[in-house]
Amino acid sequence: MVTEAFQRNRVANGEAEKSIHKESFQTQRQDCKRRHGSNRTVATSSDENCIDEHMVGMSSSDATEDVDMNTQPDVVFKKARVQRELTLQDMYNQESFDDDDDEDDSDWEPVQKHVEIMKWFCTNCTMVNLDDVVHCDICGEHKESGILRHGFYASPSLQDGQTDVELEVKGKYKDLHSGISFSNSRTAIGFDERMLLHSEVEMKSHPHPERPDRLRAIAASLATAGIFPGRCYPISAREITREELKMVHSLEQIEAVDLSSQIYASYFTPDTYANEHSAQAARLAAGLCAELASEIFSGRAKNGFALVRPPGHHAGVRQSMGFCLHNNAAIAAFAAQTAGAKKVLIVDWDVHHGNGTQEIFERNKSVLYISLHRHEGGRFYPGTGAANEVGTEGAEGYCVNVPWSRGGVGDNDYVFAFQNVVLPIASEFAPDFTIISAGFDAARGDPLGCCDVTPAGYAQMTHMLDALTGGKLLVILEGGYNLRSISSSATSVIKVLLGENSGCELDQCVPSRAGLQTVLEVLKIQMNFWSSLEPRFAKLQSQWELYAAQNKKKQLKKIRRAVAPIWWKWGRKRLLYHILKGHLRVKSKGY
Repeated sequence: MVTEAFQRNRVANGEAEKSIHKESFQTQRQDCKRRHGSNRTVATSSDENCIDEHMVGMSSSDATEDVDMNTQPDVVFKKARVQRELTLQDMYNQESFDDDDDEDDSDWEPVQKHVEIMKWFCTNCTMVNLDDVVHCDICGEHKESGILRHGFYASPSLQDGQTDVELEVKGKYKDLHSGISFSNSRTAIGFDERMLLHSEVEMKSHPHPERPDRLRAIAASLATAGIFPGRCYPISAREITREELKMVHSLEQIEAVDLSSQIYASYFTPDTYANEHSAQAARLAAGLCAELASEIFSGRAKNGFALVRPPGHHAGVRQSMGFCLHNNAAIAAFAAQTAGAKKVLIVDWDVHHGNGTQEIFERNKSVLYISLHRHEGGRFYPGTGAANEVGTEGAEGYCVNVPWSRGGVGDNDYVFAFQNVVLPIASEFAPDFTIISAGFDAARGDPLGCCDVTPAGYAQMTHMLDALTGGKLLVILEGGYNLRSISSSATSVIKVLLGENSGCELDQCVPSRAGLQTVLEVLKIQMNFWSSLEPRFAKLQSQWELYAAQNKKKQLKKIRRAVAPIWWKWGRKRLLYHILKGHLRVKSKGY
């Protein structure tokens, strides 16, 4: 009966597997390994562009639409119908190995048995490996990783070993579980195990990157470090109400998510799945974010971290997409305003632009939305978030986009953008409450983001925002798909919330050339709305012109040092020879 119900109720699944753009796994394996290296060694920042594997132009096949319309809720079918559009899954899923032979060899060897290629998926990054490989070729994680038991403190190379760092941390915090009362803690954590029930029902050719293990790995890291439970206190979980959701989403969107609870497996888009538990998980995630915002603004908690899923910043007024069902950050912003906040700042450092959050607040002057993301001229998912998208209908300037033009962006570029764009605008806005849409998919080693932000970089950015609103800061988990990266990054951020790592070492940040150009582009646009940016733009512009002039001189010197044939020195081309060699000095007045 379960099988019959599954076949009867798969809402516009549309055989979403067929819509996934397939890439060669071997090519990605070599490219990612070259770009990020193994987690067993320190990977250096790469200036190479990753756009070839993350283009918006990737097309997917139209899914089948032969679902019996008489047995499906119309609204769910409308939301779930597969369209020809780029998805996050397009950027991630690929056909790793083909176990089926293309040719039938039975005519020459009738007794030949089918040989199945054994493979395993890495717990850390979900990439596929052959069975005879012990460590993941992409991230270096052991086949029997202990990351879900110990978080990033677990050794990546041992089956179930604990590193010296972990043992040291356990010794340091071994008494905290019993020694600290929740009532005396000031940092709140929002978490509920029912959010782990949200998962993809059908096993595709590749595990879905947005998976329950993301929360398990972060929770394991916090437990190993004695942070939670121990130094942070949990808040009571509740499901968001329909009235609260109506402040953010349309009734059609809310009903579409609710109706998914009656269906065994469904898809809002080819990459955004739901099962019968997903609607409750989304309501719990939104409810936890709303409660945290109220607790923090009212003073009952100093700050907080929402360890929630599904993520939310792609969910707009009328649609669920990009792994997101309800927009958690937007709901938290309205909850803070209900509690008394007049102006709310949302900083989104997820590697993908929060198109849903921007849509919700693009006409709202009481909420300032700032996003730092890969954009690459609209070719990186979801294709929105250009620098000239600044808000509409009188709220121009209240959407600020910092669109990186390439992959491989690291700590220096992010902190430089914070120093010259985020903090000056935020200070002039003077918010009462700050929310961070904290996607950790720009972290080093993430298979979707292909950027190079370290845990220290995330800690620095958190520290810079912490002082804006007197510490009234809520961090909400968004993306991030390398378990080691997200668990170490989230732990570093929570330590800042607890008052640790206050002395950051990333003060002198020299941006890359592409990063400086992006910041200048943003300043040129946003200084029309924020007066504090004009002198900063003039200063950086003069520095850029000086840099460009110096770079031009270096290029000329390289040209002059070009090797010329020695016989030019004694022939008719001796003048050109001396110019290329740099031996000729022109002293005429005209030059």
